[in-house]
Amino acid sequence: MSFTLPDLPYSYDALAPYMSRETLEYHHDKHHLAYVNNGNNLLKGTEFEGKSLEEIVKGSYGKNAGLFNNAAQHYNHLHFWNWLKPNGGGAIPGEIEKKLVEDFGSVDKFKEEFLAAGTTQFGSGWAWLALKDGKFVVEKTPNGENPLVKGGVPLLGVDVWEHSYYIDYRNRRPDYLKAFVENLVNWDYVAELYSKAA
Repeated sequence: MSFTLPDLPYSYDALAPYMSRETLEYHHDKHHLAYVNNGNNLLKGTEFEGKSLEEIVKGSYGKNAGLFNNAAQHYNHLHFWNWLKPNGGGAIPGEIEKKLVEDFGSVDKFKEEFLAAGTTQFGSGWAWLALKDGKFVVEKTPNGENPLVKGGVPLLGVDVWEHSYYIDYRNRRPDYLKAFVENLVNWDYVAELYSKAA
């Protein structure tokens, strides 16, 4: 299965002022495309040809660093574009809100942990809400790693590589993360992923 770059599910201007057209053009059209092209080249002739993206990510972890990095970043970004939506944030679907309260004590406590994970991830990486052993957990991972390789199912991820926010926020990563949680998250997509995983 070769990797292909998806179209964005909204226009390049749709997420402004929280994420600009310029950021999306660089992030989607250049960075994500590079993971697709590099991943396809590194996939050729390996045991992972013909496997699903999830199988490639899990199988190459710790065995084929180049392929893993590009395949995992392709996986992460396929979801990332769907974790964003115009006029996002806001009301959280009932079953997700209930589970957040059950596992974190409150929605605010979840947001606090999620923002802290993204803020304290040193260098490039991601912060996640994942389903692990039936519970919602917050994790942070370096580079392209994601909860798949740690026995979890990613339900929400935020990219904290500098290319994700530097054009709009410069060095103010916490401001980017706050904007992501309050104004960009597509909670319906989180609910869709949870319904498949639960």
